[in-house]
Amino acid sequence: MKVEQIYTGCLAQGAYYIVSDGEAAIIDPLREVQPYLDRLSKDGVRLKYIFETHFHADFVSGHLDLSKATGAPIVYGPTAQPAFESIIATDGQEFKVGKATIKALHTPGHTMESTTYLLINEAGEEEAIFSGDTLFLGDVGRPDLAQKAATMTQEQLAGMLYDSLMQKIMPLPDTVTVYPAHGAGSACGKNMQKETVDSLGNQKRTNYALNQPDKASFIEAVTEGLLAPPGYFGMNVAMNKLGYESFDNVMQKGKQALSPNAFESAAEETGALILDTRNSGDFSKGFIPNAISIGLKGDFAPWVGAMIVDVKQPLLLVVDEGNIEEAITRLSRVGFDNVLGYLEGGFEAWKQSGKEVDTVHRIDAAQFATALKEDSVVIDVRKDGEYAAEHVDGAYSWPLASINDWIKDLNPEQPFFLHCAGGYRSMIAASILQARGYRNFSEVYGGYNAIAKTEVPKTDFVCQSKQLSK
Repeated sequence: MKVEQIYTGCLAQGAYYIVSDGEAAIIDPLREVQPYLDRLSKDGVRLKYIFETHFHADFVSGHLDLSKATGAPIVYGPTAQPAFESIIATDGQEFKVGKATIKALHTPGHTMESTTYLLINEAGEEEAIFSGDTLFLGDVGRPDLAQKAATMTQEQLAGMLYDSLMQKIMPLPDTVTVYPAHGAGSACGKNMQKETVDSLGNQKRTNYALNQPDKASFIEAVTEGLLAPPGYFGMNVAMNKLGYESFDNVMQKGKQALSPNAFESAAEETGALILDTRNSGDFSKGFIPNAISIGLKGDFAPWVGAMIVDVKQPLLLVVDEGNIEEAITRLSRVGFDNVLGYLEGGFEAWKQSGKEVDTVHRIDAAQFATALKEDSVVIDVRKDGEYAAEHVDGAYSWPLASINDWIKDLNPEQPFFLHCAGGYRSMIAASILQARGYRNFSEVYGGYNAIAKTEVPKTDFVCQSKQLSK
């Protein structure tokens, strides 16, 4: 028997490939399924089942395309009601994969249909659990994502999650391996460890949620400090539950090469958003006016989801040579299927055609240190926790994810500095600000990582929120 974790770092997502005696199972597959088909062919095995731990909110699963390509049925846990043919397992139902057994353990709480799959090896031993978003390493799934569909409060769902963990997971042997659906960086939890595999015994000892003295304490602990989920989450749930366009069709449509003139016309005629996926340094030196910068070499797809939100938004892409397929693939993973094409020849072709070009005023940390004055306005777009650890004395903590809330407090006449940790997020913010008419700022290259090495005054004191005067 073989168990393989297929981890995708930019999504902090784990899919799983299990093989026993000529048969295979795949759990929570990614949107693009060709790598799985290649693996099955190479191993000479037949895909018997596709298991889904729940209706995912943070990515679009490849279950439908994979089932169509292989004929393998899709399996969900109890109470799931997908709009397509599937097996709805009963609690405790067992599925044979070669000489191994996969047992469905209904573990509601994160969502109502959430199910943990227990792997029993050829020797009959309980070897591993594929815990989905029920149990993470260092955390448990957030209980606030399903409340609208379930007409329950997050506290009620947290209580249900507690019962699931105590009754179904905690009684399992300490030697069982935990394979979660996500790791650190995912918005599906708040306290996940950087590791992606652990023993259940170690999680029983170290996971804060599993060490609460009672149910009430558990509910309070797991619901405290939850940030609002990204806006695209609900749309991804709907796609996973109701169905979606074939990935092959999405790729074919998106790979339309457009000349600068055709690209410009498409943007004007369709209202498409121009998404520039180059690195922040190249973007700052020149870009198509009103384009939004979200670099491909980073947490690209989650930030697209957080910033653009509507998965049906038409998109036109600016990419470096050779990156178009990767960009379309990563967009499709979070449901952004409406890519209309890309700029043939990249930004250089646009510039050579003589069309209008915009730039971002970018300075380095040394220039920032020289220009900073006592009354200077500094906006830190890192997460609250990063800001709390240390920040420029007097800086505002306005995270990038909340830009649509705080942008209204900006005075377009008052100069300010803008930074994140390294420059990725601050360039996203800079592009959004300029697209909305704000040009009164300097973005700091290298972000706080570079600022920390200067003599700029710093503090770990968290100041009270304040408003900029208009």
